[in-house]
Amino acid sequence: MLLSGKVALVTGGGTGIGRATALALGSEGVSVVVVDRNKSSAVDTASIIDGSGGVAVAVHADVSLPEDIRRMFFEAESAFGGLDIVHNNAGLISGEPIWPEGSLEKIASVIAVNLGGVAMGTKQAIVELRKRGGGVIVNTASVAALAPMAFDPVYSATKAGVVRIVESCVGFAAEGIRVNAVLPGMVDTDMTMKHTGDGTQPAGWLAPIIAVTKLLHPHDIALAVLELIRDDTAVGRCRIINN
Repeated sequence: MLLSGKVALVTGGGTGIGRATALALGSEGVSVVVVDRNKSSAVDTASIIDGSGGVAVAVHADVSLPEDIRRMFFEAESAFGGLDIVHNNAGLISGEPIWPEGSLEKIASVIAVNLGGVAMGTKQAIVELRKRGGGVIVNTASVAALAPMAFDPVYSATKAGVVRIVESCVGFAAEGIRVNAVLPGMVDTDMTMKHTGDGTQPAGWLAPIIAVTKLLHPHDIALAVLELIRDDTAVGRCRIINN
């Protein structure tokens, strides 16, 4: 796929991997719909793209809500006439207190965003991409999908579910719709460095891992996303980017 002139929607585009991917797409001449449940973060990303000579709009939406999923795709079509690329990236980590001490509400939230948001985002993306005769969906999973995660089994399970959704969508390649995933290792984002602990430093269980791990940069993941978008042979591929 040639990127210039295409239209992309990126969820969780206000920070981290989502922002890096949105900026990378914008620099390639892609018009970007930046979606985030933090409105100011989405606006900031869109402003950076606009300020660099690109084109972007910000959409405030929570991917765990069906009505917000419908609205973000509607706003994308209203702004740009349709979509060619969808990056379902928004995600949460359970954080502290670790399993099984966390609240039931936190479990429900992580499942609703990480798995529900990707499931609904993929479903609606297929509907919208059909209108353009095809396109590409890239979902953000994690290497946590590949093995048990004793301190956060809910996160691990949701990311394993993302992989299964991708693998189950291989048949849509017959319609010109390619569905793939990126599986990053530990990435230097706010979710890793702030949202797992008290907001100022990582959770206690995470600190020793960070101390001996070279964290990936969000741009590393963005590059992998763009490679999957460009590669017309990439169908049902789960691209691991580890540390």
